[in-house]
Amino acid sequence: MSPFRIPEGTHFLSIKPIKWGMPIGRFLLCLHSHMPYVLSHGKSPHGTDWLHEAAVECYLPLLDALDRLEAEGIKPRWTINVTPILAEQLADPTFCDEFEEYCKDKIESAKFDMQGFRAKNEMWMEGLSIFWIKRFEKALDDFRNKWDRNIVQGFRHFQDIGAIEIITCGATHGYQPLLGTDESCRAQVKLATQNYEKHFGKKPRGIWLPECAYRPRYDWKSPVADNEVAWQRMGTEEILKDNGIEFFFVDSHMIRGGAPLGTYGAKFPQLAEMFARSSKYFTPPAEFRSEYEHYMLPNGVTCFARDPQTTVKVWSGEVGYPGDPAYLEFHKQLYPGRHRYWRISENKADLGAKQPYDPYKAFESIVNHAKDLVDVLKETLAHYKGMANRTGTLVAMYDTELFGHWWFEGPEFLYQLARNFHLDGEIEMVSGGDVLDTDPAQHVITLPEGSWGEGGYHFIWLNEDNAWTWKRLYEIQRKLRQMAREYANGPADRIVKQAAREMLLAEASDWQFLISTWAARDYSEIRFADHCDRFERLAGIADRVHGGGSLTAEEAIFLAECEDKDSPFQELDLSLWSDDPLWAESAKS
Repeated sequence: MSPFRIPEGTHFLSIKPIKWGMPIGRFLLCLHSHMPYVLSHGKSPHGTDWLHEAAVECYLPLLDALDRLEAEGIKPRWTINVTPILAEQLADPTFCDEFEEYCKDKIESAKFDMQGFRAKNEMWMEGLSIFWIKRFEKALDDFRNKWDRNIVQGFRHFQDIGAIEIITCGATHGYQPLLGTDESCRAQVKLATQNYEKHFGKKPRGIWLPECAYRPRYDWKSPVADNEVAWQRMGTEEILKDNGIEFFFVDSHMIRGGAPLGTYGAKFPQLAEMFARSSKYFTPPAEFRSEYEHYMLPNGVTCFARDPQTTVKVWSGEVGYPGDPAYLEFHKQLYPGRHRYWRISENKADLGAKQPYDPYKAFESIVNHAKDLVDVLKETLAHYKGMANRTGTLVAMYDTELFGHWWFEGPEFLYQLARNFHLDGEIEMVSGGDVLDTDPAQHVITLPEGSWGEGGYHFIWLNEDNAWTWKRLYEIQRKLRQMAREYANGPADRIVKQAAREMLLAEASDWQFLISTWAARDYSEIRFADHCDRFERLAGIADRVHGGGSLTAEEAIFLAECEDKDSPFQELDLSLWSDDPLWAESAKS
């Protein structure tokens, strides 16, 4: 029997939890599922394999875990964010066709590996190649037959039966504190709620703010412009409230109100100025604040904070579970198929010393680690309950891609963890909405500006390496605002809508992140510049068409090519950038 799935045909009675009285605490698992726009639509690929890998390694295994839990009568109440731009890609017919071909290629490459191992009489490695063949065959079969080629609708099913709660995110993961206009900030959230309703049939209650980045209302000015006069900007929570969002997530340092770590004046002086300006509107709290509490902002929106002490056990490859020697080694691959056949091993640093992977040994570690985390969380929550005399909520926040991509055994770990919580009965599994419904926030607080990035502020997304992206982005954001107000529903409407798509894709925080970390710097710079170039050319065409000109044959071909290549958000409406009450009033006068 494979240690990573229940055999077909196995039937379960509902597994009843052991009841120990009132729970000692609540566990809120929040997973952030995101991928920048990488679909190729038959053209030169943007980086489509990133999406294919996430689907086969993370999203399908999560659906499989939920499917098995459903068969056992367990509803783990995970809070899962599916970003709008990811949902658009997973639901695109182009992805469905390309993903099937990707799985077929991986099956054939594993068969090629199998023949090579057989020729060298390496029986264990030959068996591992069969392991990969069967895994990709199952992924392909599940995708086609169990989920009807629609991963998004698979997650919708589990929300509809009450197993999970799905939340939203910025439409293209735009970094809210640094976007240059309130219109762009609002459009990222408003489009997200519209897109969520399109895919999930209802309105979202919660949001994962891109990079968990928050900005209060204050007199803001561009950090990359000279001699600019500051003006009042909306607070993030105001934008959320206007769009019906009830809760969001931050890092623990945000609720404690501490200053970000890092010498921003030395790293990038503009950040120091931003922090000084926003700090005038925030007074550090005198009272103690805990990450095991949830808090309400003055306008009624609730925030949850990540628990850093326990979550490190799950995400860290150095001191956490993913670094166990029995688990699959991420970095060593066999080319050309890039399948992985080795475990992390006791010598983590030397790729040449890696030992063959043993799925059964890995499964034993999964079981032990799931049990250990339940024990750790029980101890942590019991301590808080004894100290605070009330039930706390421990919030664990992770990128979904940790589970299955970086940590191959991660989805099975989550499955075992949910079963252990259910059987133990002393910790209640909850979603963000569950907590709001049963235990509304008791304290009203304000938050400082910040994120969950390095140092707790904006440095990863604004520094000397990527400041040029913001200079260019601010120009096109102002231009789109003008076109949305003046050109909508006119002869240039179609052109401006495509320009808006290009700007949305340029707004993705992924580009600044990848430039800063050098993870895919050249690729990110090219992608960002391409979307900006397309926007600028489309804007020039729109100006001329709005003034009475006609599309040339060359311009018509270019517009159609843009619409084919960058085609998410067919529901897009230009009022997203023009529906500004203050502007509407001034326009009347």
